[in-house]
This record gives sequence, structure tokens and C-alpha cells, in this order.
Amino acid sequence: MKTNRILKAALAVSIVTIMGISFWSFKTDQKNFEISKNLDIFYTLFRELNLFYVEDIQPEKLIKTSINDMLESLDPYTTFISEEEMDDFKFMTTGEYGGIGALISKRGDKIVVAEPYEGFPAQKAGLKAGDIFLELDGQPVNKSTVEEVSAKLKGPAKKILRLKMMRPDANKTFDIELIREEIKIDPVTYAGMINEKTGYIRLSSFTDGCADRIKESFIELRDKKGASAMVIDLRSNPGGLLGEAVKMVNLFVKHGEEVVNTKGKVAQWDKTYRATEQPIDTLMPIVVLVNRGSASASEIVAGALQDLDRAVIIGKRTFGKGLVQTTRDLSYNTKLKVTTAKYYIPSGRCIQVLDYSHRNKDGSAGTVPDSLIHEFSTKHGRRVFDGGGIIPDIKLDQDTLCDLAFKLIQENIIFDYATRFAVQHASIVAPDQFEINDEIYSDFHQFLLSKKFTYESRSEVALKGLIETARKERAYEDTKAEFDALEKKLTINVDVDLKKFKKEVCSVLTDEIVTRYYYQKGAVIASFKDDNDLARAKLMLSNKTEYLSVLQPVSVGKPIKK
Repeated sequence: MKTNRILKAALAVSIVTIMGISFWSFKTDQKNFEISKNLDIFYTLFRELNLFYVEDIQPEKLIKTSINDMLESLDPYTTFISEEEMDDFKFMTTGEYGGIGALISKRGDKIVVAEPYEGFPAQKAGLKAGDIFLELDGQPVNKSTVEEVSAKLKGPAKKILRLKMMRPDANKTFDIELIREEIKIDPVTYAGMINEKTGYIRLSSFTDGCADRIKESFIELRDKKGASAMVIDLRSNPGGLLGEAVKMVNLFVKHGEEVVNTKGKVAQWDKTYRATEQPIDTLMPIVVLVNRGSASASEIVAGALQDLDRAVIIGKRTFGKGLVQTTRDLSYNTKLKVTTAKYYIPSGRCIQVLDYSHRNKDGSAGTVPDSLIHEFSTKHGRRVFDGGGIIPDIKLDQDTLCDLAFKLIQENIIFDYATRFAVQHASIVAPDQFEINDEIYSDFHQFLLSKKFTYESRSEVALKGLIETARKERAYEDTKAEFDALEKKLTINVDVDLKKFKKEVCSVLTDEIVTRYYYQKGAVIASFKDDNDLARAKLMLSNKTEYLSVLQPVSVGKPIKK
């Protein structure tokens, strides 16, 4: 009897297993059929378009549009990289490209130098921000796009380029020859001492080798400049290579510590990343600065150092990108950058803020609701949470740009004034001493008047929308007097706003003008004077008791979730 029961049980298990395999095979076959079916539909549709559409079609453009729209329905990080975009992709991941070392942009119908990088061909040859491209190797560029000019400026190193340029406000054209170089942008924008004991390192992106640059800068400041505390600035750093983030955390935590792990649909993307090297410093007090622009690899670094109680995080809540992308080679030298996994920092939390797999009715991605936010614990038991971004240990108010300053930047008024200023002034004082005095601000005011600058505040725009709605609902006439009174109060007076928002306008003016003379490093130094986040970081690091108290658990935390 017992033997029969065993045989029956074994038979039942076999049947269930076979049914399970059969069901799985059915689902796989069904999915493969759906893929084949829809690819065939797409092919036949495209063939008919090509044959019968009334105008000639552009196959490459149509296909790229369909690919981009398809991928956009998944998430904004899964993208197609065409052959023409490979140089830009390489620059994003390595910080390297062959070119002249300058940003270019469109100003009206002209293409101009937006910013030359210090130490590279454009800057060494004397090009300045605002200079206008007239000809490139004897060919006019007045009808070219930014992309077309950029493509011509990039290419193999050691090739001579001949440019005809115009310097605005000087009414001067000039010819220039320069030689392309391999451009490697330093991801460490600035490293230096901000007081006798505190070092400061700003990292702009997580490109190949950036962790080594952080290591070099850290050791330089500690061993040669005497730094006993460090600020690492990851504000507005959009991220980059996962491996570099892991290496950077490894610099400051013990060998063997878990830094991050990834989990995907395919088992090969399930991986735990640990500190595999000996650290350079596990004791020095560190503050990491973050804001809404800190994303991806920046969040891995800030989140891991927070979860391991190795650093105090100060600033604003980060962006909330907890998705990992991998590039896959396609035919004809193209690539697919595809989201393959989510990452989880040491406490076990994923900080992805948007759910692209469950969209709202309007197609937008929804945020994680409060009811689904979970509590986790750091290594020492401090309470931390998932649900979107890294929440700083010390939260500071979000800096918001006033409407006037935003409009002055958007309409290139700040850029144009700095261009004129640089033509009229051969030099300025050091970045930490330069300021917009009354004479410069008055000159800027006159410059605005010459441009006949006007703008609308968001309140004015909103009021116009409300008036339009009231007209449609036939309620405007009855409330016209109230609307007129409100419109009068909200109408912008540029002269009044220039006085009211002088501090913010001076801040953006200072940044643009200092960059013309001292480039990005100078702009960083100049920004220290009005940097509230940095001031709070320095205060924190000057008080060891406060620093240590932040890293202590307020109450007993829950066990770490995995």
C-alpha cells in the first residue's frame, strides 16, 4: 500500500511538472508568435507606405521615429543610439572625444561658441564664448544646424581646422587655425581647501576613471594640504557608470562591504557589488552635498555612504533614479541602451521614484504612494526610507530661481551681456574677489533697456488662462473689475524687479562673467560666497559632536530589509 501511495504521489508530481512545462512552453510559443505577427504587420505596413504614399518618404527618419516612440513607452532611459550618435555616447561614458574642446549653441540664426574648455584647442587658440562661426574649412555655416557644425568639428585628432569667426560687439572678423586633439574632460570640476581644515571636491559626472580622480584629489588635499574633513559635492551630477560609483564608495568603506546590488528579469543582471579594494580612508568626517539634479550613480554613492553610516548627506532630496541600463550591440554600428535591472543600496531600499510599468490614465508615470513607502535601517540602525531619491540627513530648502533671473537666462540676456563685458574688460580680479558692484549692475540695467526686455511672471500667465476660462464660461463680464485690479497688481515692472531680485540676478551674472575669464573652476570658486549648502556643510564639519550625533540612531530601527 505504501509503495502504491509513493508511486501515485510521484505520478502526480510528474503530471504537474509536465503540465507546468507545457504551460510555460505554450506561453513562450504564444509570445514568440505575437512578436513575429507584429513584426510582419510592421514590415508590410512600411512596404505599402513606401509604395503608395503620395510623397517620397524618408525611410531612416520614419524608422527612427517609430523606434524612439516605442522605446519611450517603456521608460526615458531605454534608448536607441544611432551610428551618428556614437561619438556623443562615447563622450557621455568616457568623457573623451576628438575635437576642439568647446560647447557650441544656436543664437538666432547664428552658431556660437557657448563655452571653451580650459586648456584645449579652442581656448588655447583664443576663441571666447560668444564668438560666431562664419566658415569652417572654407564652407559657410550660416545655414547649418548645431549638430552639423558639431559633427565637422569632431573627428580624428591632429587634423587642422580652419575657421572664420566674428567677435560680437567688437565688429571684428578673424581667421584661426587649430588642430583637433583627443579631448578628455576632467570629471573633477574643482578640488581645493575651503578653510584651513576642510577640503572640497566637486564631481560633475561618473565617467570612466572618475573614481581614480577622486582618489588623487582626496589624497592631495589630505596629505599635502592638511585636510582633516572633506566635502564631496555631487549636486547636479546626473550619474553615469555604475562601476565608477562602486569604486568611489570603496575609497571610504572597509573591504568586503556591500555597496549596491542589482536585480533584473534575467538572472545575469542579478549581481552584488562589494568593496573589493582596500580603502584610502574610513575615518575622516565626510559631508556629501546633493540636490534634485543628483541622479543615478550619484544616488548610489550618497545612498551607500548614508546606509553604511560613513558620511552625512546634506542638501535636497535627490532625483530618484533606481534603474540600471546596459548597452547591447545592434547591426550597422548602432546600440540599444536598455533598462535591465533595478539597483538596491546596502539597506535594501530601491530609490526609484517613478513607476513606468504602471502608468496613469494620461500616460504619465506615477510616483510611489506614501502607503507603499517602507522603512529600512542603516548599518547602525538609523531610519531611512525608499520611495524615491535619497532623503538627506540634513534637509535644506530648495533653491528656486526667480522668474526674472530664469527669463534672463532663457533669453540669453545674461550670456550676451557677459559677452559684451568680456570684450570691454581685458581682465577681472580673482574669482573669490569679483562681485557685481553698483556700476556694473547699472550698466546691465542700461543693456536691458537697449534690448527692450520684457517678461511675464507665472502669475500673469496663470491669470490670462483664468480670464480665458471665465470668458468661455461667460463669467468674465460680471467679474471684470476684479480681474482688471488683479491684472494691474500682477503686471511686471522690470525696473522694480531688478531692485527686488538684485541678489539673484547678480548671482547668475557673476557665474557667467567669471566663467569667461576663469572657466568652470573659477565659477565654482566664485559661487562659494553665496552657497548656503556649503556653509551648512562647513558648520557641520567644524562641530565633531554634531557630526557624530547625526550618524547615531534616533531610535531603534527595524532590521535591515533585503
